[in-house]
Amino acid sequence: MTTLHFVLPDGSSRDVPATPGHSLMETAISNGVPGIVAECAGSLACATCHVFVDEAIASRLGGPEGAEDEMLDFAAVERRPLSRLGCQVKIEDWMDGATITVPETQV
Repeated sequence: MTTLHFVLPDGSSRDVPATPGHSLMETAISNGVPGIVAECAGSLACATCHVFVDEAIASRLGGPEGAEDEMLDFAAVERRPLSRLGCQVKIEDWMDGATITVPETQV
């Protein structure tokens, strides 16, 4: 099983099980991770599942492209080099132990 480490806006953290093929957003929502709003339910029409991924994820997946890249410009918290929309990052086995940081706000 793959486990992800979510760092929450208050500084606390939560380890959650993650199923390969599901998105970071789906994983956060199904495990009750606070701070992920997901207003558009993963249809790439908002930026309310904005997260900061760790270097391991970023280096293997690369950065956001196309519509995701554009949508990140509308995130409530300014985007950073490791910003991604959780709905666009699919869980893979190699992500086990990765750290995902939730921004202070999504709206």
